[in-house]
Amino acid sequence: MDEWLTGLRILIAVGLALLLVMLRLEAARFSAAEYDDTIDGRAPSIRRRVAWYAIGLTLVAAIFLVHPTPRADLFLGSGDRPLAITYGFLYAAAGTAIALGVAFYRYRRLRFPDVWSYPGALLNAVMTALIDDVTFRGAIFGVILLAGLDPNAANAIQAILYALATRLGAPGRNRYMLVMAILVGLAGGWVTAITGGIAAAFLGHAVTRFAVFLSTGHAGQFAPRGREVEEIEEKRRPPKGWRVIGPREPASRDR
Repeated sequence: MDEWLTGLRILIAVGLALLLVMLRLEAARFSAAEYDDTIDGRAPSIRRRVAWYAIGLTLVAAIFLVHPTPRADLFLGSGDRPLAITYGFLYAAAGTAIALGVAFYRYRRLRFPDVWSYPGALLNAVMTALIDDVTFRGAIFGVILLAGLDPNAANAIQAILYALATRLGAPGRNRYMLVMAILVGLAGGWVTAITGGIAAAFLGHAVTRFAVFLSTGHAGQFAPRGREVEEIEEKRRPPKGWRVIGPREPASRDR
């Protein structure tokens, strides 16, 4: 009877993890997707984002409560703390370096966003990374390993599922960010397997997402070349060294 109940709880936890995957697929509807800041030029909906966070955290809490051993089987814990801190900071440093490289490749400079947008972007980076890592580096990765797959194959599968769930491979989306999503998934799974928990993956993922925002001015989806605000303004200006010649305004007469 106990074994039957344990198996049922595991199946329920897997079902909750699949609901988290479905929630990730609908992130754009809740203004929480990586590419949401450039779809129509409007500010993201805070209410929708908060609703997405609330649903995700509720499902995460349900997995913790339902699964009999979430830390051991699904990596839903810090794991080896010294290793988690070490690998988490190494992952964060590598992710920041990649974000800076993408910014200089795309814009030839750091493109800092408006300061008022920092709090919302930081919150979204942290909450999205937490839900993503619980879902893919935790539950999905753990279930695939329990099925008996090779760890490298299991890591590749969860990383590809994560990249697909972000919808960064859809037409019109930035391919650099799709590659980054795959790298984030692979790196997160690798440090999770080494440390025995998702803490290092979460730290590195959150820092990487926020570093992309700070260095490029976007949450993860760049406008096409020539479509950024400063690029459009640059096209409107006359070439350097040229003067604009036009009719003079009539001088005002004193009365």
